Amino acid sequence: MKKIFFVITVLIASMSVAQAQSGVGVRVGANLSNLEGDLQNEDRFENKWGFHAGLTYNIGIIGNFFSIQPELLYSNKGYKNSDEEYTLLTDTYRREGNTNYNYLDLPVLARIKAGPLYFEAGPQASYLLSVNNRTRLYMNDERVSSNTTEISRDDMKKFELGYAAGIGLATGGGLSIGVRYNGSLTDFGDFNPEDYEGDIGNDLRNARNSVFLITLGYNLGSR
Repeated sequence: MKKIFFVITVLIASMSVAQAQSGVGVRVGANLSNLEGDLQNEDRFENKWGFHAGLTYNIGIIGNFFSIQPELLYSNKGYKNSDEEYTLLTDTYRREGNTNYNYLDLPVLARIKAGPLYFEAGPQASYLLSVNNRTRLYMNDERVSSNTTEISRDDMKKFELGYAAGIGLATGGGLSIGVRYNGSLTDFGDFNPEDYEGDIGNDLRNARNSVFLITLGYNLGSR
């Protein structure tokens, strides 16, 4: 009977600690994204700034030291097209633009906290919501047109498997700031290259997302 009582007491205490450390949170920040993989013309792909935002849920396992944190984030990824400049008669034209891959990310991260520092790593599943091209045309450094074109997802892989790893600082008040890397284990798949200008579509067949995140979080359950 004493052993049973002791086990029940330990279980209740463990659940209480876990509950104290658990809590819903919010996360927002900036993405610096590009493509990696077997790219034929890497110079045409440049880093692009985007953003992420969503919810987190921290589940305390061993006090403040170890926890599991699933997150649900909207994340804007993609790349910037290298600028193209050409002269027509007496005018100089330049075309700028970027391609946006908008995802719903679900990372499940194991977190280790050492004082104010935390380390995190785990798998990530992503669902592709939409794709678009944004193009701006400049004449003599003055913008003359701007348009956004939606790209079909029909021949692209909707689901992506990847991983996330990062490091950051967390305060006792629930605030945290960190850097994280998202890598992909799957490519975009076979899709219609005609949806992209020039032969850029052929370069993307074996491409994968690569994203660095600067992220700010707040645990709403912190006391």
